[in-house]
Amino acid sequence: MDRLLPRARNPLILTMLLATAAAAPPDAEMARWRAEAGRVTITRDDWGIPHIHGRSDADAVFGMSYAQAEDDFARVEANYLTALGRTGEADGEEAIWADLRQRLFVDPDDLRARYAASPDWLRTLMQAWADGLNYYLATHPRTKPRVLTRFEPWMALSFTEGSIGGDIERISLADLKTFYGQPTPPSPEELGMVAREPSGSNGIAIAPRLTRDGHALLLINPHTSFYFRSEAQVTSDAGLNAYGASTWGQFFVYQGFNAHAGWMHTSSTVDNVDQFAERVIRRPDGWAYRHGGTLRPVMAAKVTLRYRRADGSLGERRFDTWRTHHGPIVAAKDGRWIATALMWRPVPALEQSWLRTKTANLADFLRVSERKANSSNDTLFADDRGEIAFLMPQFMPVRDARFDYTRPVDGSDPATDWRGLHSLASLPSVANPRVGWVHNTNDWPWSAAGPDSPKAKDYPRYMDQIGGNARGEHADLLLTGKRGWTPAGLRDAAYDPYLPAFARLVPGLVDAWRALPPGDPRRRALAEPIATLSNWDYRWAGPSIATSLAVFWGDELWREVGSFAQAERINVPDYIATRVDARTRLAALHAAVARLTRDFGTWRTPWQTINRFQRLDDAIQPHFDDARPSLPVPFTSAQWGSLASFGARTWPGTKRYYGTSGNSFVAVVEFGPRVRASAVMAGGQSGDPASPHFADQIARYASGQLRQIYFYPDELTGHIERRYHPGE
Repeated sequence: MDRLLPRARNPLILTMLLATAAAAPPDAEMARWRAEAGRVTITRDDWGIPHIHGRSDADAVFGMSYAQAEDDFARVEANYLTALGRTGEADGEEAIWADLRQRLFVDPDDLRARYAASPDWLRTLMQAWADGLNYYLATHPRTKPRVLTRFEPWMALSFTEGSIGGDIERISLADLKTFYGQPTPPSPEELGMVAREPSGSNGIAIAPRLTRDGHALLLINPHTSFYFRSEAQVTSDAGLNAYGASTWGQFFVYQGFNAHAGWMHTSSTVDNVDQFAERVIRRPDGWAYRHGGTLRPVMAAKVTLRYRRADGSLGERRFDTWRTHHGPIVAAKDGRWIATALMWRPVPALEQSWLRTKTANLADFLRVSERKANSSNDTLFADDRGEIAFLMPQFMPVRDARFDYTRPVDGSDPATDWRGLHSLASLPSVANPRVGWVHNTNDWPWSAAGPDSPKAKDYPRYMDQIGGNARGEHADLLLTGKRGWTPAGLRDAAYDPYLPAFARLVPGLVDAWRALPPGDPRRRALAEPIATLSNWDYRWAGPSIATSLAVFWGDELWREVGSFAQAERINVPDYIATRVDARTRLAALHAAVARLTRDFGTWRTPWQTINRFQRLDDAIQPHFDDARPSLPVPFTSAQWGSLASFGARTWPGTKRYYGTSGNSFVAVVEFGPRVRASAVMAGGQSGDPASPHFADQIARYASGQLRQIYFYPDELTGHIERRYHPGE
């Protein structure tokens, strides 16, 4: 269909082609799918979570993709529209810019060739993945895909790592649009003027010697967009037995555990997506760029993108794109073309994502990691041998540390080029530290294991580009010197309400008020809010008025200084602490008090009145209504140091804050003779508002009350809602 549609200029012909593509599959194909379905059993527990079993690993993958489509086909399709650069075919012309950014790297013909050259075992899994989705569509005619009426096995290579918002999304859309013909200023979000919830996660692993029962513990706590992860157990007669969170449309457990080991991925601060400023010149035969003493031709390619018109028909936009040996051209700055270099190794990445789910110990995990196809994830690891580890991303280009790769480097200087990849042994990872714990909160590796952490002076500076954060400080406080850990104790740590950023910032605000002259009108106007903050213990709580004041004050300051903090590559709380004067701090408190009073009738508004969880329907784009029911959530944005993260803000027509990101899946795992685990997810397993599992976990989510995971058959007994074969 990819080759036919560009030629379909006539809407009638296009309609016929689409109808043909959606027609019933051939009898032989349907017979194959039914045979696969007969080898798969899906058991839904009383939370609607699928426990999938197949005779082979491929059968299990078939069942997993089918079950995901049952739960939320819309999000499966949305993820692949993004990954394939085809969102414009559903959402319209404005979406083609994100599609273009994707297609600078993702070429369908290239993916077909890579698929054909993949190992047999991986092709078998990809075929099973596509079969499961196609069988779902064939047996559920009421499900109407927006675009993707058929999945091909090579498509799995477009989306291989598991992260929501991968490396490609670091490329500025405003810069891309400007370069490719639509001048566009940076958005407030790109400038840092709008508070942006930190994307990433928390992970903690604790060694047996610090636990009460002598078993390693692992906290799995991804901070991502709500409803874009599916929970499942996937098993086979070939030895597969993985449980955890998978991104919709992917056939591997991204953050989870098996009977022997567990892995938690957090977004890394490493600098391994680089920009090269190319010196280009126009020649009669096309563009060229300088590299050392030579001129090289800029490689050109045409990209054709389709988009949905208002009348439902498809339009086309064609782009001439360019790339150098560094990567595709994504912008122009100061007279130079900017090429972006990042990891694009879809086959090794998918291999690594799958194979690590079958590893039984740290040595196995490291052997799989030698594929060096994980670019954005730190990993926290624990196993039933009692080993724990903090592992850096394995895709780590070797570079000349003289250059600052956090900014575009001179692409004409060969010394700036990547020089292969670091060995795993040369990375600042930590295995089995004497301190007995490791953690990561999307902060630098230099505090991953307390006094046993790697030392920054021993590594190139590109091993970290962001630094520490308040959640890392919080984790250090909770872990240092503590013993007797239990699963319940680790759960309590994951929801500890201390907010270290405000513990650092509020005293400076109070001092600024106290320094005001006796007759200054601000002394009287702010006296009661200051008294409330002065008496606060810096811990979030639903009834807390101080939490409301502090968050509204912090949000006001963010709007004021966020763009300056981003320009100086300083996180916002640190910028407030070191760069914001007393007058600005007091003005922000005055504005926060006024806003609380205007929106809620009084500045003495408890946090639980403001900060809410609401899930109205199955729309992918969030929307909220103050007049509709919602539940209070006591924890705050991770930006202020809360380990439990709830990324919330006002929305069109609302005064309350509603969350759309943060804690999306929380699990605590104990690796004893039998794995014990508990978890909770945002909302529920199903994306169908009519399902009892659409919102059945919201109350537990808001209170941090984890539910038992039924990992073993005897644990599942008595908790079975339905057992069936796909298609039944």
